[in-house]
Amino acid sequence: MSKIGCELKAKRESLGMSIKEMADATGMPKDGDKILRNWENGFEEPDKRQAKKIMKFASERPFSNEPEAPAFRYIDLFAGIGGIRIPFQELDGACVFTSEWDSFAQKTYLMNFGGEIYGDITKVCIEKDIPDFDILLGGFPCQPFSQAGLHKGFSDTRGTLFFNIEEIIREKRPKAFLLENVKQLKGHDHGRTYKVIEEHLKALDYTVTSAVLRAGDFGVPQNRERIYIVGFDKKYYGLSDNYEFTFPDPPKTPTRLGNILEKKVDPKYTISERLYDGHKRRKEEHKKKGNGFGFSVFNANSEYTNTLSARYYKDGSEILIEQGNDIPPRKLTPRECARLQGFPEEFIIPVSDTRAYKQFGNSVAVPVIREIAKNMLDTMNSMEQRDK
Repeated sequence: MSKIGCELKAKRESLGMSIKEMADATGMPKDGDKILRNWENGFEEPDKRQAKKIMKFASERPFSNEPEAPAFRYIDLFAGIGGIRIPFQELDGACVFTSEWDSFAQKTYLMNFGGEIYGDITKVCIEKDIPDFDILLGGFPCQPFSQAGLHKGFSDTRGTLFFNIEEIIREKRPKAFLLENVKQLKGHDHGRTYKVIEEHLKALDYTVTSAVLRAGDFGVPQNRERIYIVGFDKKYYGLSDNYEFTFPDPPKTPTRLGNILEKKVDPKYTISERLYDGHKRRKEEHKKKGNGFGFSVFNANSEYTNTLSARYYKDGSEILIEQGNDIPPRKLTPRECARLQGFPEEFIIPVSDTRAYKQFGNSVAVPVIREIAKNMLDTMNSMEQRDK
């Protein structure tokens, strides 16, 4: 084994990454994992430029520097890869507890933020494990309430995870909370699911205000709608039963897909002729049946794309990018998915492309959270000043 091969292997293993993850994360071509394996084993001499890229990868955690004297403390539940956390950290908040059960999401989260992650929220001892905090953040699981799921709602065990949020709020009494879910939550089971959530939160003596906001109205080219639920402790702030939180007005900044597309994309993201033919055939079949299902192709001048979902890794059919010249369209790259969700450029993607697609499809549009966070903190500060 060569010296550089040993160094590449040591670097990768120090980050807890597989060969496939490192190959994808550093932009290696198709079969990059085989190439990297040969480099590590000394069978081939590494490309110097690519070797340097690997050695520099994730040399620092971009979001590990939290304020020494935080303006507020928050917890991040069902944290995913930290999309909800980023704006609150930008506003001088300190995260004092994180929970996320998926090991691959944990890897991405830790690579970017560091700290400690509790896995199963149902096994957390609230009194011992969770410090006091001011704001609860929770993008609780989407599947039980999503059109892509089985509409099981509270009959699904994951649907009951909301009640873990309720228990934490009851015991810790934070000043405020922000919950995020799929738009369909409000209409699920003829509105009964949302009503149960609202009633349980109000029974804890919190205000409850919700709004459906669209990512495309906040500067990212994606037609993604999500429901956001904000609440404040009525006793702490002296609020009436009919208090309504003011959600941010969407700036409706013009968007263009080309602004987030990479200039040079590896051919491995181009879908095969066979898959493309299958997409076209299924779309035609759906069209004859009178429904609108099928693949969607966008170009650099498109105002926005469809919603990026966790199933994007399968065939990319909801968002394909036109390439012209009789070339089949391509999938978005993981970095483009990150941009489509408004993640900062320095956000590290330390997992395989397949895992990255799932993670960004499950995540949030960061710019929407950023504006909600600003309004929440402004509201909390003004109410604190009022009571002095």
